[in-house]
Amino acid sequence: MDVHTAAETGTRARTRRAILDAAVTVLTADPTAPLADVATAAGVGRTTVHRYFPERAELLTALSRHVQDQVVEATYRARLGENTAAQALARLCQEYFDLGAVLTLVFNDPAQSEVWDECSPTDLAVLDLIGRGHSDGTIDPGFSPAWVRDLLWALLYTAWQQSTTDQVSRHDALDACLRALRKLITP
Repeated sequence: MDVHTAAETGTRARTRRAILDAAVTVLTADPTAPLADVATAAGVGRTTVHRYFPERAELLTALSRHVQDQVVEATYRARLGENTAAQALARLCQEYFDLGAVLTLVFNDPAQSEVWDECSPTDLAVLDLIGRGHSDGTIDPGFSPAWVRDLLWALLYTAWQQSTTDQVSRHDALDACLRALRKLITP
């Protein structure tokens, strides 16, 4: 690849990322916002958005994949293989908490549910972690791995809602989420 092609590819990747990041911000505030609003927030023209994503559905699909990539990265950062399973699950909760806006946006879009219904490698890693917690005695074996996983998502959703409606600070919402998680999964 020559220098010009590499620079063009880097520029395209940055522009695409800017559009996706702007879409998160704009569509979280107003899920019905026009693509022109996304373009303005991204600092590009409407035609540029349409060059990358000719249809709104294509932008939403790309956004869902973008979110899945972020979930994979967050799961990796949580270092699921280190310490007890309960400690790793708490780290995972902290990592996922930072993705609140984008995850809420995707999960609230019924068209994206098919993409997330599959048992992804990330989801399987979480279920394995919970199974390890049953074995190492740090997660109550009376709750199935799927139950604990869904409990994690429910607690995160509640924390995100509490922090976005200014009922509590982000710090307090995450703290309450982690305390509730610990109390609920401890054998």
